[in-house]
Amino acid sequence: MKTAIQIALWLLSIFFAYKIYRSVNDPIKFDKVKKERYAKVIDKLKEVRDAQEAYRTVTGKFAKDFNSLIRFIDTAEFAITQQRDTSWMEYDKVYRIDMQKEGKIIDTLGFVSVKDSLFKGTDSYKTLMDVPNAPNNEKFKMDAGIIDRNGFKASVFEAKVDKGVILHDQPKDLLAKEKQIISISEVPGPEIIVGSLEEVSTTGNWPIIYDSKKDE
Repeated sequence: MKTAIQIALWLLSIFFAYKIYRSVNDPIKFDKVKKERYAKVIDKLKEVRDAQEAYRTVTGKFAKDFNSLIRFIDTAEFAITQQRDTSWMEYDKVYRIDMQKEGKIIDTLGFVSVKDSLFKGTDSYKTLMDVPNAPNNEKFKMDAGIIDRNGFKASVFEAKVDKGVILHDQPKDLLAKEKQIISISEVPGPEIIVGSLEEVSTTGNWPIIYDSKKDE
């Protein structure tokens, strides 16, 4: 009887020691995995944003879906321009004399493809919609539209992914807590997002600690 009790106590000690170890070690491992995966997702969303800003520069609006965005990258070009000052003499009807006028001339020097400019000639843009480390090839959700701000019509877009897709294999309790984080040192909310369909913004909801690439 005594031996059985000793064995039971020994097993309980091992169990509680393991639980304590997990309670300390799991959050550390979770934080490491989270930061590594978030960095990859954020880098991808920055590429989406850069491509969308190029799309708006050329077309005046944002692309509503990835198929349109990829077709644009495949074929579109940026104009390379140069601005210079100029002046000329022009007869002024008020003063009835020739007066010097000043202005600016924009010269088009050439064109460069969007693909070469943003992706250095690679075809990585063809997988812009793919979420890194997604278990079932999940895609970013993206949409675009027009909003009215005090009579001004502004083009907006948003691309996002649920944290549950990124951290699909992590402990459920830690994932649930992560989705509720609102600290300024963490990515707030249940999703990682760039842009907005409600505000005129092309920024992301991540803090500077996740800027693994230059964020303009």
